[in-house]
Amino acid sequence: MSKLLAIGFSAGGIPLTQTLLNALAPAYPLPIVVITHLPNYYDSGLIDLFNRVVALPVSMAFDKEPIHSGHVYFAPPDYHLLIERPGYFALSHDARVKAVRPSIDVFLKSAAEIYEKDLLAVILSGANSDGADGMATVKSLGGVTIVLDPLQTDFRTMPAAVLDAVDVDYVASLDDITALLQSVQES
Repeated sequence: MSKLLAIGFSAGGIPLTQTLLNALAPAYPLPIVVITHLPNYYDSGLIDLFNRVVALPVSMAFDKEPIHSGHVYFAPPDYHLLIERPGYFALSHDARVKAVRPSIDVFLKSAAEIYEKDLLAVILSGANSDGADGMATVKSLGGVTIVLDPLQTDFRTMPAAVLDAVDVDYVASLDDITALLQSVQES
């Protein structure tokens, strides 16, 4: 099983995530899963927005879909995205967590249980605490935890909540996060 990169964000995170993904090589070896809080009607617009600036293929994740390396998957609006078993997504319409669906916490917890030390989790920007509990699970199961320095975003609540809850591996600028992710190779 390969490694997996998960990126969580909410308010203020679209330009940060575009910059980060745009900096990754077209042959980036890991599958990338992006979890963000979006209104239900925003799904196709988001994919188009990212496909214009990212060299890697970008799509919404589907239920029971196999996960492929070198591909960016977004959690679809109004569904929790999970890793059902190694290498496959699952969707759930369970109750909102911290008032959101998809929930970064829900995805990170399910991914950490499957990928353990082979999960890299990044939290960028947002106006609520979604992601803090998930990052704690990632850390406890041996995954790599990376948080954007809260001073590098106008929406500091999410990265600050993670830092309050977890002794993360890296608190870094966007450039340093990019460098870290570029140094990661497939196992």
